[in-house]
This record gives sequence, C-alpha cells and structure tokens, in this order.
Amino acid sequence: MLNAVSTGYLMEFCAATVTAAGAQSGARMFNITPPMETALRQAIMQSHAFLGMIALLPVLQIKGQVIDVGDDGLSTGRAAEGRFSTEVGQKGNTYELTKTDSGAHIKWETMTQWANSGQKGEWLKLMKNAIARRFALDMLRVGFNGTSIAEPTDPVNNPLGQDVNKGWLTIVKEKKAEQVLAEAKLDPTGKTAGAYKNLDSLVQDLINTTIAPEHQEDPDLVVLVGSDLVAAEQHRLLEAAETPTEHKAAQSLAKTIAGKQAYKPPFFPKAGIWVTNLKNLQILTQTGTQWRNQKNNEDTLRFESNHIRMEGYAVGNMAKFAAIENVTVVEPEPAA
Repeated sequence: MLNAVSTGYLMEFCAATVTAAGAQSGARMFNITPPMETALRQAIMQSHAFLGMIALLPVLQIKGQVIDVGDDGLSTGRAAEGRFSTEVGQKGNTYELTKTDSGAHIKWETMTQWANSGQKGEWLKLMKNAIARRFALDMLRVGFNGTSIAEPTDPVNNPLGQDVNKGWLTIVKEKKAEQVLAEAKLDPTGKTAGAYKNLDSLVQDLINTTIAPEHQEDPDLVVLVGSDLVAAEQHRLLEAAETPTEHKAAQSLAKTIAGKQAYKPPFFPKAGIWVTNLKNLQILTQTGTQWRNQKNNEDTLRFESNHIRMEGYAVGNMAKFAAIENVTVVEPEPAA
C-alpha cells in the first residue's frame, strides 16, 4: 500500500509531469507540446549512452523521404554548366511510421519501499528509471530486432519487440538486400573452407565488399558486434596470449575491430555484425502525435504510465551500411 510519504512523492511527480507538458492541472492524458517533445527527446538520449549516439529525429508526415544526416560522400567538384552540387538524401529511401504505445505500471508497495529506503530525490530517480528509461531501451530492442508490425503484438513470443515495428536490419533487407549477408564463419585454425580466422579480417572484408567505395574510408564508420562474438574472440586471444601486451589486446577487443571503433549495444543480435556510422541509424517520431497517460489506479493498486506516438525506423544511407546476420564460431576439435 501507499504510505503518506510515497503518496506525497507521487502527487508531486504527477503534477510536475503535467506542468512540464503545459497541460491542465490534474489531467491524466495530455498531448506533449513541441518544447516538451524536445525535452523528452533529450531525456531519452541521455537515458542510455548509445541512444545519444544515434539519430532521434522529429518528422512532420507519417510517410516521407529519409534524409541522410551523416557523411554522404563527395560534395566538391566542377560542373560543365552552373554550380557543382550533390543531392542530400537518397531517392526511393522512404520511411513509414506506425502507432506505438509504451506502457508500464508500478505497484503501490514498490513505491512505498522506495520511499522508505531513500530521500525524495532518490525516489524520483527510481521512478524515472523505471518508466522513461525502460521505454527508451525498448526503442533499441525494436530497432535491432524488429521484423514486422503486428496488431496486436505478442510480447511473450517476441520478447525483443520483433513484432512492434520493422527495425534497421529488416528495412535494409527489404530495400537494399545486397547490403546484408546471411552468414559467415570464424575459425581461428584456418581449417574451415571460406571461414575467417578473426573478427578483424571478417570486418575488413565486409567493408571492402559491401560498403560503397566512396564510404569505405569514412572516419565515422563503426562496428556493432554481438556479445557472443566478442566473448568467443576474447577467449581465443586470451588462450593464445603469452605476454601482458597480448592480454591487453584481448581485453580491448570490444573497443576496436579492423581499426574501427567497436560497440556492443544492448539487445544487439548476439551473433551479428554491422558496419555503419551511428547517425545512419534513425528513430523518427511524428511531431504533435505524442501523448502521455498517467493514472494512479485505486482498483489495481498501482501507478500506470503510457507514452503513445507515431514512430518508425530508418537508415539514412543504405550504401553506408553492411551487415552479417549470423556469424558462426567453429568450435575446435577436441584433442586426441
């Protein structure tokens, strides 16, 4: 149950949310104003380091042309007539948004436990992390794993939001399938035909064969790598390491691959590898469609919060995106 302290904290929390949105005092459901949209976008970007690296962009229409916000290749030269110019964006690369509803609830006894174990500032931090940060991380879950748009969704069979929206990989597969390879193999022994001996050689070959030539040397290219591959490669390097320098190289694997900055994002496919620039990964939200709903439900003894909006995913420049869906690590043969 709520005690007097947690009740007071909750009332202040709800009132502050309504005031920040510019809504009428006591409102349970309210539209988010443009200034609040900007503040919310900033809060989402700050809720996890990786969200601050990709592109969270407002758009006006439900359907439209994707704009490349990264390095789009050569823009300098001379024209036979008039001024030299290159178009920003790619023809035919479009986005489409869909209704998205993020909802969570916190039981009264949980909020009371929080109130009893800390000060108001700590309680507010727990509330924000329990709701806003959870919604924000869902955006990454769907972005990395989304394959379809279902009505209704099935979170039991799709725990990573596979049916909430089409994520970045699915979008590229549908619109520029040659940028995505189905599989590859890693075999440090070199005995498996067609396999790579390490992640460095695999990623370098992926860049050379799949990233457009004008982008292969772009300094903002990074590598996104699955946790299973990092673990397998680190294990291999540590097993073979004989000096402190080699041990250090093994431990820093997750930081650089093939000379590129490497990241192991949350909810990224465990056996996948992507090469792109981070601003190429876009989450688009339609301006004016964001609504918040919050209710202290006396019937169910819980506080409920929802964030409803029109949202979708896009890849700004598909020629600057390359991926391997499933990298298999060949297990060494047991010693005789």
